[in-house]
Amino acid sequence: MAKQSLIAVVGSANVDLTTFNDVFPRPGETIFGRSFDLGFGGKGANQAVAARLCGASVGMVAKVGNDLFGPATIKNFESFGIDATNVGIAKGVSSGVAPVFVEPSGQNRIIVVKGANDALVPEDVDAAAPLLRKADTIVLQFEIPLRTVYHAVQFARANGIRCIVNPAPAQPVDLQKLCAADYFIPNESEAEAITGIPVHTVDDAKKCAEYLLGKGLRRVVITLGARGCFVAGADGAGLIPAFKVQSVDTTGAGDAFIGSFAVFLGEGIPEKEALLRANLYAALSTTKVGTQKSFLRRAEFEKDWQNCGKRL
Repeated sequence: MAKQSLIAVVGSANVDLTTFNDVFPRPGETIFGRSFDLGFGGKGANQAVAARLCGASVGMVAKVGNDLFGPATIKNFESFGIDATNVGIAKGVSSGVAPVFVEPSGQNRIIVVKGANDALVPEDVDAAAPLLRKADTIVLQFEIPLRTVYHAVQFARANGIRCIVNPAPAQPVDLQKLCAADYFIPNESEAEAITGIPVHTVDDAKKCAEYLLGKGLRRVVITLGARGCFVAGADGAGLIPAFKVQSVDTTGAGDAFIGSFAVFLGEGIPEKEALLRANLYAALSTTKVGTQKSFLRRAEFEKDWQNCGKRL
């Protein structure tokens, strides 16, 4: 096993309420669902758990509400061995929640209520400086205020720390304030929302990545679901292939990709192999229901990597 990396995630923590059904109600209609699952989520928290299960030491910088979900979320972090010292409780607001609706194909629709995540401010990043300065990588998403994301990116650059920005969910953004990040990693819909360039094919991904590089971003990875991911930088671009699996629930697959990729890079694994490994880790997460509960531990993943990864 390579050296253990330290990943710091500055981001969101939610509770996921997942409903499975064959059809969805029309306006004003009430129907019975097929099944329901409640679990801990939020893009930041999911990425932290994925990184921890992949073998990294992980610290979380986040805010939760002063409701029944808040203390439970902190205990969930601690149950994984994630440092929750910098997870604060925001008074007077709810914890973040995410109702998730899953179709039989495994495709999902998600509504995020940010709640306490909106209370995570730049001052919280500064307060977590002792943790952040020790990290190999700082990971960020867009479920917290953008001014906090911008501040954390600049903190990472000023301290020589690798920084990964996952612009999810997509929203209008000042790309110039993200140029100090080492990696900018959207999926197809996020890339289109940010650039205005539809991403339906690999060629589309190439055009979109070139646009983002032209705006000053240092390295772009566009995740393409079952097709893999497209990576682009000053040294060239190319498709990193995916792995075929029997998918049942794609919720959290992007978070599995981000969290595992951060770990593999932190261990010193070359970028191409790190991306291949992240593709497999994300794919395997879709073979189980839920988000954090679907992520593999490192030993399990390595068995699958030996079986699948060497075929490429």
